[in-house]
Amino acid sequence: MDRIGARELRNNVAAVVRRAGGGERVIVTVDGEPVAQLGPLEPTGQPTIDDLAAAGLVRLPGRADHPPAPEPFGVPVDIRLPDVIAELRGEPG
Repeated sequence: MDRIGARELRNNVAAVVRRAGGGERVIVTVDGEPVAQLGPLEPTGQPTIDDLAAAGLVRLPGRADHPPAPEPFGVPVDIRLPDVIAELRGEPG
């Protein structure tokens, strides 16, 4: 399934309608949000998340990016657990 912006659809409406008539579903977006769908008259298969978003039944996530992974940090390998517990409790080592 392809996505197309409203401006691009306006410029290529005949080609997009031919694609839809051939069985392909095309999601029309405005400012990146799906708002409509062009496709064959008889739907085939299960609806996709884009279909549900175009129907207003679900909202797509607001962020397309993901936060960066945390920086790895060095963990000492020569420390024993009883020593860590004693330090947390404030006991003398």
